[in-house]
Amino acid sequence: MRKPVFFSLAILAAGVGGSRAHAQVAVVANPSIKAAQINKGDLRDIFTGASSSLAGTHATPVLLRSGPSTSAFLSAYVGKSDAAFLSTWRSLVFSGQASMPRSLDSDAAVVGFVSSHPGAVGYIAEGSPHEGVKVLSVK
Repeated sequence: MRKPVFFSLAILAAGVGGSRAHAQVAVVANPSIKAAQINKGDLRDIFTGASSSLAGTHATPVLLRSGPSTSAFLSAYVGKSDAAFLSTWRSLVFSGQASMPRSLDSDAAVVGFVSSHPGAVGYIAEGSPHEGVKVLSVK
């Protein structure tokens, strides 16, 4: 009897994980960033610490705390899980090469921070209000 219950839980867990993978995100930037679009490689480089500029402007990555939008963003644009992403940044921090990016609790907090800090680049759930920032198309 345990097998059917276990099997049902496994299907339920796969369904929950599957819905998280389909979450949509929008990449937002401070208006000081002159670009209207960004390619996936440049976006990955900014969020992994490999680059700190975008269209000639110093770029600062801003993160959402763990959740569906973060998982979707990291999977689609960075190619890492939450744990692997944090491990990459911890290595940079401990080696003195970078400071940990700011991590905020909500889409509204990310929009507020990005809108008031030149060069800031972040992501929010698609469809979230985003006054004061520009949405970058990702190619």
